Amino acid sequence: MNLQTDKEQTQSQVGNRQPSGRWRALGETWWTALQLGLTSFGGPIAHLGYFHQTYVRRKQWLDEKSYADLVALAQFLPGPASSQVGIGVGVMRAGLWGGLVAWLGFTLPSVLMLMIFAYLMQTFDPGSAGWIQGLKIVAVAIVAQAVLGMAGKLASGPVRAAVALIAMAVVLLWQSPVSQVTVIALAGLSGLWLFKPQANEEAAPEMKMPIGRRAGLFCLGAFVVLLVGLPLLKGVTDNGWVAIVDSFYRAGSLVFGGGHVVLPLLESETVLNGWMSKEDFLTGYGATQAVPGPLFTFAAYLGVLIQGIPGGIVATLAIFLPGFLLIVGAMPFWNGIRRSPKLQGMLTGMNAAVVGILLAALYHPIWTSSIHGPLEFVIGAGLFGMLMFWKSPPWLVVIIGALAGQFLL
Repeated sequence: MNLQTDKEQTQSQVGNRQPSGRWRALGETWWTALQLGLTSFGGPIAHLGYFHQTYVRRKQWLDEKSYADLVALAQFLPGPASSQVGIGVGVMRAGLWGGLVAWLGFTLPSVLMLMIFAYLMQTFDPGSAGWIQGLKIVAVAIVAQAVLGMAGKLASGPVRAAVALIAMAVVLLWQSPVSQVTVIALAGLSGLWLFKPQANEEAAPEMKMPIGRRAGLFCLGAFVVLLVGLPLLKGVTDNGWVAIVDSFYRAGSLVFGGGHVVLPLLESETVLNGWMSKEDFLTGYGATQAVPGPLFTFAAYLGVLIQGIPGGIVATLAIFLPGFLLIVGAMPFWNGIRRSPKLQGMLTGMNAAVVGILLAALYHPIWTSSIHGPLEFVIGAGLFGMLMFWKSPPWLVVIIGALAGQFLL
């Protein structure tokens, strides 16, 4: 019988570890993700900077190249890219359960906050708070540090730097939901002949993959079945819960890179369906900018307005489920692809493009929406110095940035 796959072999290897080691890995994954969920402000690109600081530099759970490859994979897939990177790190750290607790830890704080906002939106106005501006400046410092660190290793040399700069220019000048995916794909194709592997070149590090291909195929199949089946089920039933799951699952399935691109989809699914007013929708969007964590948790706020607390939970699970299925489904195949000698050049080009995309995001929307004058620049420079030179923890930088925004801006 050839039914035993690499998943079962991996499980047997993992099973040789002591149970306390597995539980410790899960606990560390949960606690680290929860800390990130409480302090990661600034949107998906800023989140990648926080992840890089924590998982690569401080914790050293994976190397620079593996992190960049994971970011490139998440950018290729529909769904919330930063959350998918966090899920991927959790999977490599502690298996499928590690991916789940990494997602839960990173997502739970903002979900709870936005559920509260759904009830307090009539008396709470986040748009006028100075500390929100301070948090935006924190995002500038975090992303600047990430770009500088990744550029030194992934965009070094004239050719890689050129790829990164071209990627930056294209993403800035072509504002489109598909621009990032297109740029990464073209950079990968150009890398096939620009970056041919050398005989003495160091091999790509092995990405830890505690799940196997059968599990990956199951997740990819489930993604397709739900994407096709939910609209059909909605068409033959009047169940309101099916309609909620279908709307939010579809929104999470059709967005590349996550972030603000999901907003028009959610507006069409909620406001145009008569579930809420446009004013309520926009108020919730403003509240979402004031909380840490992924922007997709906006679904928690919307779900509460539609069907109370149960609606918030269901909407959150539905919008994140496609991204979870895709990243878990693709990861077992990603390791073989990235270690193929023929594709090393492609991944080199893709990694350089990721640096360019991060650099573009540092300028717009992060810099343009945060730095409006000399005082903002001074605060940003000070926060960057705390991270870069004095090695201050990100949570302390977040607190100081918020206080500076509240009392100085």
